[in-house]
Amino acid sequence: MALNIDQQIALLERGTVDVISRDDLAAKLKKSSETGVPLKIKAGFDPTAPDLHLGHTVLIQKLKHFQELGHQVMFLIGDFTGMIGDPTGKSETRKPLTIEDVKKNAETYKAQIFKILDPDKTKVVFNSKWLEKLTSHDFIKLASQLTVARMLEREDFKVRFENERPISIHEFLYPLIQGYDSVALQADVEVGGTDQLFNLLMGRTLQKVWGQSPQVVLTMPLLEGLDGVNKMSKSLGNYIGITDSADDIYGKILSISDELMFRYYDLLSDLSVSEVEGLAQGLKSGILHPKEVKQKLACELTARFYGTDQARSAEENFEKIFRQHENPEDMPVYEPGIGDASLWLPKLMVDAGLVSGTGEARRMIKQNAVSLNGDKINDDDYQVKAEGEMIIKVGKRRFCKVKFG
Repeated sequence: MALNIDQQIALLERGTVDVISRDDLAAKLKKSSETGVPLKIKAGFDPTAPDLHLGHTVLIQKLKHFQELGHQVMFLIGDFTGMIGDPTGKSETRKPLTIEDVKKNAETYKAQIFKILDPDKTKVVFNSKWLEKLTSHDFIKLASQLTVARMLEREDFKVRFENERPISIHEFLYPLIQGYDSVALQADVEVGGTDQLFNLLMGRTLQKVWGQSPQVVLTMPLLEGLDGVNKMSKSLGNYIGITDSADDIYGKILSISDELMFRYYDLLSDLSVSEVEGLAQGLKSGILHPKEVKQKLACELTARFYGTDQARSAEENFEKIFRQHENPEDMPVYEPGIGDASLWLPKLMVDAGLVSGTGEARRMIKQNAVSLNGDKINDDDYQVKAEGEMIIKVGKRRFCKVKFG
């Protein structure tokens, strides 16, 4: 991507909250251009969850921008720090992960990030490689770089201290260790969420102590979920998972508000700023309909994870289901084994893969969001006759054909 320094900075600053500092970033970009040596762009992920959602990809999209400019992404999986537990934003000591948890989740992360990042410009690293080699003397030196008073400036520690909630000593080590990761990698830039600012700045502090040029810090906002209010979170159920089906990704994006749509465009789309502004102007002038603009975003993001053909298929399925009131052609089929004459509907929904548990199933039934062959079911103790075929629909986008033998 042949852009001058100002154009590069404009791309890299897009959607950011903090850039510390712009002058340092310009100097590093200029030096890289003159020497031909790519910058090392660090982003750390503690493998605490097995699947990514669009909120996580805000950060990954920024890493992609750096790759487009020819730089090397250091995708750091915190297998060592994951066993400490990041205290950021926590009201109590976080339970550490086991080694088995870390390994399992790390492999899932590695498989998913290359849906967005270029593997040839990405180096996946594990911080246990250098942290396990630190001696007790090294840890004492590291701990001596920060005072307790400075550590208690962190909002989460401050609140817990004032409310007399426990703070374990090992939690104080977390930001220091994250900062030391930057020293070990000799990072030029670190990208993280706004909630990680304290930890990111620690990298700058420690790099100066170790005689390195301090890294530039870029923070990205936390993406709002489908409700448009709370940050995207699996626990809140307002998320779009990148392993969701193509139909689900497409349909969920079409369900967001018009205001949130442009927030998603700004943080997730590959369209240029001028192209997004053109869509906003077209919407404002009435030339474009909101649905048309939202469909464009839904197609782009669905294609990112499933390819153009499946994105088109998702669009066609959406039109059939919502406009023509048809069932999707490619709905999954579940064939229960021969057994009882009737089955409890919530359990059948779980077995068919429509919900994660009977609690969710009963909740959806009570919300009048479940139908059998088009008929709404509002009895969460409903018994399904084990005969013939039927179509179970949950919410607006989940379908399954059940065939009894």
